[in-house]
Amino acid sequence: MTSTFILGAVAYDPKVVTIWDGFKDHFAANGLAFDYILYSNYEAQVRGQFAGHCHVAWNSPLAWIEAERLAARQGRTARAVAMRDTDRDLTSVVVARRDSGIAGPADLKGRKVAVGAVDSPQATLIPLEHLAAAGLAAGSDFEVVHFNIGEGKHGDHIGGERDAARALMAGEVDACCILDANRLLFAREATLPSERTVVIAETEPFDHCNFTVLDDAPEALVRRFVEILLAMSFSDPAVRPLLEMEGLRQWLPGRTTGYGALNRAVDRTGFLEPFLDG
Repeated sequence: MTSTFILGAVAYDPKVVTIWDGFKDHFAANGLAFDYILYSNYEAQVRGQFAGHCHVAWNSPLAWIEAERLAARQGRTARAVAMRDTDRDLTSVVVARRDSGIAGPADLKGRKVAVGAVDSPQATLIPLEHLAAAGLAAGSDFEVVHFNIGEGKHGDHIGGERDAARALMAGEVDACCILDANRLLFAREATLPSERTVVIAETEPFDHCNFTVLDDAPEALVRRFVEILLAMSFSDPAVRPLLEMEGLRQWLPGRTTGYGALNRAVDRTGFLEPFLDG
């Protein structure tokens, strides 16, 4: 690769092009030659980074774990260098209808529970791990109903969560698993009216996306990339629209302490073994 700093990102929505075109201009204005490659799914992106196609990857939490574990298998290291303020300390919830008689996880035995895409950390893997830790095994203690929109995009497309919420309100399932922030969004949309629903379980806090680099990334370019990110201000009218589209007010240094629940989910289910062995 050249001295141009290359980012890998997943095209989960058409706005991704607008976002990264805008960031490209901003980085150039700050003296960093920058470009990006778009992938259709995170597995392709992780493999692309290991093949040397990009210096940094804008990874979902599951893609971060894929990269970290693949690096370890190869005797390499991966690190998270930056993330959004909105990527920290999220929770997912299990929601039931108020009139269902379901007051807690134990009441889900023999019931149907809707989840998002099969590879969604926030709407499938983490909440099912939370229920498993409470003694409820998915598929035996309760039936899992997947709303598998955007497989390979790790839940970035929230359509699966929205459909799970709709199924709950239609009486097709007894509970649904969604990101708590999306519960609030769906309440505002009237998709999931708060007066008719109740949260019966909430996961421990977890972290979401991060910028991931491998040990062969050019350190001077990585350092400059992070410096420009962290200096971006929500009060700057040229930058604010980009931050709003990407769903943040401030970039923060990366951390990896918030992936415990997802790591446990992956360990319990063996979810990543086909990818890591492939």
